[in-house]
Amino acid sequence: MKLVILDRDGVINQDSKEFVKHPDEWIALPGSLAAIARLSQAGWKVVVASNQSGLARGLFDMGALNAMHAKLRRELAAHGGEIDAIFVCPHGPDDGCDCRKPKHGLFRQIAERYDVGLAGVPAVGDSLRDLQAAAAAGCRPWLVLTGNGRETAGRELPPETYIADDLAAVADALLKR
Repeated sequence: MKLVILDRDGVINQDSKEFVKHPDEWIALPGSLAAIARLSQAGWKVVVASNQSGLARGLFDMGALNAMHAKLRRELAAHGGEIDAIFVCPHGPDDGCDCRKPKHGLFRQIAERYDVGLAGVPAVGDSLRDLQAAAAAGCRPWLVLTGNGRETAGRELPPETYIADDLAAVADALLKR
């Protein structure tokens, strides 16, 4: 099975320091939906793993999050693509859970759901915590320079992290394999 794991905010859609709290605030990054569509059409299982501490902070509720994900799926379907599953950590930074990146609990949940090992599975993020969680799970980290990616690129990255301009460049590279 070809599997790719994507962070959401800053990779698929615009990020916000004030959090993306409503479907009207969820705006796809240029080319991201077409990139996901190309991957899914080529037989890749596309899975999202996203910290959503806005839930714990009371900035939005599960209904708003589900509406944002419904918008993502609707807009993606218009490009001919699909996301197989979305895994979310609803906890805040101080909750001590194991699913909030940079811990790799979401990745373990993905491995369990699909009954696969994650060694070498591409995992795309724009923040250091995304890359750290991916590496801890045995995935191959990919940093995109969208969202917080340019700032993250100046930090010490996990070994063997690939760097790409955006999700479209990641899809190009994966589809050449």
